[in-house]
Amino acid sequence: MPTTPTPTPRIAIIGAGPGGLTCARILQVHGIPATVHDRASGPDDRNQGGTLDLHPDDGQLALEEAGLMEEFTRLARPEGQEMRQFHAADAAIRFHRRPTEGQFSAPEIDRGQLRDLLLGSLAPGTVRWNHTLNSVEGPADGPRRLHFADGTVVEADLVIGADGAWSKVRRVLSDATPQHIGINYLEARFDDVETRHRAIADLVGQGSAMAADGERCLFAQRNSGGHIRVYIIVADSADWLARAGLTGQDTDGIRALLLNRYRDWAPGLLRLIAENDGPYIDRPLYALPVPHTWETNPTVTLLGDAAHLMPPLGVGVNLAMLDAAELALAVVGHDSIADAIRAYEKTMLPRSNEMQTLLDGAAAGLLADETFDPGHADAR
Repeated sequence: MPTTPTPTPRIAIIGAGPGGLTCARILQVHGIPATVHDRASGPDDRNQGGTLDLHPDDGQLALEEAGLMEEFTRLARPEGQEMRQFHAADAAIRFHRRPTEGQFSAPEIDRGQLRDLLLGSLAPGTVRWNHTLNSVEGPADGPRRLHFADGTVVEADLVIGADGAWSKVRRVLSDATPQHIGINYLEARFDDVETRHRAIADLVGQGSAMAADGERCLFAQRNSGGHIRVYIIVADSADWLARAGLTGQDTDGIRALLLNRYRDWAPGLLRLIAENDGPYIDRPLYALPVPHTWETNPTVTLLGDAAHLMPPLGVGVNLAMLDAAELALAVVGHDSIADAIRAYEKTMLPRSNEMQTLLDGAAAGLLADETFDPGHADAR
């Protein structure tokens, strides 16, 4: 008697970040279609942010599974593995790591370049833009109904929440909400640095540079295309600018506030907070409770920040991409979606809880006045 073929599962991924796109790509490599829904109006809707270092045992491993390592190797910047640390008072170098010839343990790539690489690898029409998720409904064993802000309703046999810190999909599985960790990053951008900001380009080098004095910290990163981003790390509540009577658009007022806070630092380092192009961007840091877990659901799961939001210390995108690869391969290798989710979460949840515990409070540690190697400590 002929057997009835197993129907192809309808897979909806919420969020077109590196995790969601990696998951969709690996599924498609194995002949399994998936649709990605994102609230942005298109791939160029907003700036994708700074630079990432992808590690061999997570981010690069995921790209191998996606068949994209060759393209990544062409785009990546091994020279970005350079790291400098300065004394705050006189800008003297206290630590300097230079990558060795052929070293590829944590090469840098701009977030936008990584996203474009992943987007370009997907089948046309995979990503549905302007799809803001309102809710996930339907029985636990499926099918799930996804309700979007434009009135669209989509049915799915598997819903993957790759929708970041404020995930709507997470609400199906967990009541946990991100909490501010008492640290804020204030981002400053520098453009055309080789000609317009030569002193800053020379200070930062080809990779990253930082200085801290126990209370304050500056962290700078070289991006491609002649750009540098600087993160001014502030230990304070999330409303620290408002309490100072400032808004995010008050560039002159923020600059004056920062120059007063850093007034005893070396003039060369003060350039990193006083000569930026355009406004500062205030980025309060949030994290999910540790540990964060939930009862396995047969039709819904999470990856990346939706599952284990942590401070931005060099592991977030790497873990999201590893999650994505493991989840996609679990779907490929199991007879049912429920079995795939159980197998995936059995590995992902203990790993993410271990990393959350390890990094709990680590963002505040960046303020410490001590020799620190973010590239080797997974702490960027």
